[in-house]
Amino acid sequence: MRALDSRKGLRNEAMAVYTTHFVIITTAPMSRIPAPKGATPLKTPKPMTVRQPLLWVGATGALLLIMGLTLSGQSELPPTNDHSSYLQTPLETATTETTPLDTVPVPIAAPAPPKPMWRDFTARDGDNLSLIFARAGFSDTDLYRVAQANESTSLQRIYPGETIGFQADADGALLAVRHIQSPLLTTLYERQAAGYTAQRVTRTPDRIARNVSLMIDSSLFLAGSDAGLSDAMIMALAGIFGGVIDFVLDPRQGDTIHVLYEELMLDGQRFDDGPILAASFTNRGNTFEAYRYTDTEGDTSYYNELGVSMRKAFLRAPLDFTRVSSNFNPNRLHPIYKTQRPHRGTDYAASRGTPVYAAGDGRVIEAGYTRPNGNYVFLQHGEQFETHYLHLHRLRVKKGARVKQGEVIGTVGSTGAATGPHLHYEFLVNGVHRNPRTVHKILPKARSLSDAALPRYLASIRKPTQQLASLRDAQQLARAQ
Repeated sequence: MRALDSRKGLRNEAMAVYTTHFVIITTAPMSRIPAPKGATPLKTPKPMTVRQPLLWVGATGALLLIMGLTLSGQSELPPTNDHSSYLQTPLETATTETTPLDTVPVPIAAPAPPKPMWRDFTARDGDNLSLIFARAGFSDTDLYRVAQANESTSLQRIYPGETIGFQADADGALLAVRHIQSPLLTTLYERQAAGYTAQRVTRTPDRIARNVSLMIDSSLFLAGSDAGLSDAMIMALAGIFGGVIDFVLDPRQGDTIHVLYEELMLDGQRFDDGPILAASFTNRGNTFEAYRYTDTEGDTSYYNELGVSMRKAFLRAPLDFTRVSSNFNPNRLHPIYKTQRPHRGTDYAASRGTPVYAAGDGRVIEAGYTRPNGNYVFLQHGEQFETHYLHLHRLRVKKGARVKQGEVIGTVGSTGAATGPHLHYEFLVNGVHRNPRTVHKILPKARSLSDAALPRYLASIRKPTQQLASLRDAQQLARAQ
């Protein structure tokens, strides 16, 4: 037997593991091969000596010694090519990080309860708050509790089309009420410990600058509609230039208009028209400009590039129109009565429902119906001037009301002795009928800004003046190409 010795001399502080490699070599007794019968063996086999049992005893003792060393010894592996690193690096002890005992765990917040949903109801013709509350599943007692603490708020008056919303708690009791009067104004009533409280919630739309250029083919209204302007914007434009442009006689095919205005946006969608900031009207080669200006006293009006007010005492025509059917003629033949009767005004043919505007500031002295005039409105302007509006479809004012220039007083119709929808317009000076088309020559002149206010005004219109000039240049270049 041959055994490999273990290395010694390692430091005592390192825990060691001894492994002994050994090889046991044994010599087995040789078996005797019998000689064949009838033959004489060549050599006499040697008898077994005592050495063979001794080899077995020695091997057994060595094996027991090695097992004892392995079981009792705490030794180290011998350095081999594959495990030499284990001899050079001491064993490491794994550690576990622990949380200090004084650290308080953060409690997990309970999920927030779902927010109550709003249920909205639209006010209809003939509705009242009691009916709307009943449709929502609430009683008159709930209505009384809301209204009692808020007597001066919006619920005193509701109109068809407005929205009343309700919010209930988990038990079905009334939690809140909202009155949506418009997209910009909502009154909110919320339940508190002492009752219901009200607050007004207002929103402000975003203002986006826009510009548009249009060319007249037949009328201002059609040109504006083709350019995407709303009816209200077109009428505002006509009102700005109504004191210097006669929309019956002056417009010609090819006239151009350029407008700078604001568009009101709410939640990324168009909400309404904003004001016209500046505009120019080129008619038969003459360009008229108008700029919106607010003076130091807070009054807003339109002035031309020299600071002269665009607002004259009277509009040259009280509406937009598509054509003029009859002029001022004191000897014309009446189309219905077939008699020669004076025509003391101007007829403006327009579609039924077209707005009719007050030609100037004044007071309604008559408003009603007669068989020849149909629905009519008479306005008094100071002591000298009076205007009449006949054959209206609907009246928008009542006798005694005060009106402003450009305010809608009715709509075009064909009531009374009329052959079709049109406006019959008359102008009287000191009780005498005058031709509405030429009476502006004797009317008061427009006021101008004072010399002290003019520098501030000119500075404020510098940018829009350049913008209008750029629009005109671009349109002329496009037409040339």
